[in-house]
Amino acid sequence: MSNTLKQSLGAKDLVTLMSAHNPLSARLAEEAGFDGIWASGFELSAAYGVPDASLLSLTQHLDMTRAMIEQTTIPMVADIDTGYGNAINVLHVVSAYARAGAAAVVMEDKLFPKDTSLLAGGRQELVRIEEFQGKIDAARKAGREHDLVVIARTEALIADMGLDEALRRGMAYAEAGADLLLVHSKRKTPDEIVAFCARWQGPIPLTIVPTAYPDLTEDKARALKKIKIMIYANHAIRAAVGAMRETFAQIRRDRGIHQVDKQIASVEDIFDLQRVPAMKAAEKKYLR
Repeated sequence: MSNTLKQSLGAKDLVTLMSAHNPLSARLAEEAGFDGIWASGFELSAAYGVPDASLLSLTQHLDMTRAMIEQTTIPMVADIDTGYGNAINVLHVVSAYARAGAAAVVMEDKLFPKDTSLLAGGRQELVRIEEFQGKIDAARKAGREHDLVVIARTEALIADMGLDEALRRGMAYAEAGADLLLVHSKRKTPDEIVAFCARWQGPIPLTIVPTAYPDLTEDKARALKKIKIMIYANHAIRAAVGAMRETFAQIRRDRGIHQVDKQIASVEDIFDLQRVPAMKAAEKKYLR
């Protein structure tokens, strides 16, 4: 089976992924023209109203990822956090995502259960390098039949372990067979990522998540020469929360929907996103 993410990585100098937490948000990401979709653990946790701390089950995340894959045509990159345990868990988990149609998985080198990366005072404990190398090897084995892309994510900068440790881990993960390295930072400026890029001599390209340092634009990322994927990791849920909060507040202020109805998506727009016209066309053809 051809992996369209690999095709994009070969054809483009920078691949952009937008986060999603359900098929509707995934379809909107595709409509906007992003190269792929990030099946975000943070977003899905938020949608369930629980912390991003390994509380959602594998089944909950996998089922929603599968639902998004079924309703879109662009590559899906699954956020599998720590792989739900050790290398044996990873074999099972990655195989399930590969069968579901994911184009790639991203796995991070934190202990299970994890805390979300940008949480002030969060537990940012990393596993041994050798242990994570084994998990990468397991992920490659589990996804090989489906041509799955394995992206190893180091949280060394998140854990305040320094640039040297991040580089050391990155090289070890490349040696273990990762296809790309995701390096994450909580700094409010891109300086740490820029410094990492300048020193990175590994054989695989980089992936970044510029949530904390939004000033690093796609053009600036391209100029660094070593970044291949940029993930907008939580903007779907944040946009949804802002829009719903504003709409709900206005309805309470106005004591009705007479004003807000002009500002929100029409029912017809939602019908189109649900592909109702295609359903009605099928009815005409097949209902007898």
